[in-house]
Amino acid sequence: MSEERESTISASSNHHNSLRFLELSLRLVATPLCAASLWLTVVNKQTSDSYGNVAFNNLSGLRYLVCINAISMAYSAASTLFCFFKCFDRDWILLIVDQLVAYLMVTSGSAAAEVLYLAREGDRKASWSEACSYFGRFCDRIKGSLALHLAALLSFIALALVSAYRVFSKFEAPSVSTTKEAAEVDQ
Repeated sequence: MSEERESTISASSNHHNSLRFLELSLRLVATPLCAASLWLTVVNKQTSDSYGNVAFNNLSGLRYLVCINAISMAYSAASTLFCFFKCFDRDWILLIVDQLVAYLMVTSGSAAAEVLYLAREGDRKASWSEACSYFGRFCDRIKGSLALHLAALLSFIALALVSAYRVFSKFEAPSVSTTKEAAEVDQ
């Protein structure tokens, strides 16, 4: 009987360690991805003799992307440090903030993708012509930044799933009762 119990404890410990390793790896991966996307957007500027210059701070969608990447990078680095300390029960906090950051990254990626789409295709109804033929390097860097942002977003989605598993695995599943059992309880 004790061998079976020790086996269960050992399997649970191995599962906990592999989950902790996965969480730490995802947090460590997200930090440089956010930093690279941030850097690629901030240094992105191009000048055209005919049309002037363009930089990320000229476009609100890209400014929003930069802000969210900075927040995501800082949170990812801070949460990596939290993984090493066990001074308080952090699981609920990490679950909520992981999801919040993932949602913010979705919105900022969408805003930047809209800017890129309008730069590539233009909007004839609004009389906006496409700009990527004049600012091709700028558009290519935004595309690269969006790819890095998407990779960081996928890391945060995976982190949200790991955090949710960690929190909700502490509770047992609710029991399913049949209608006959429920009727007996009511009487």
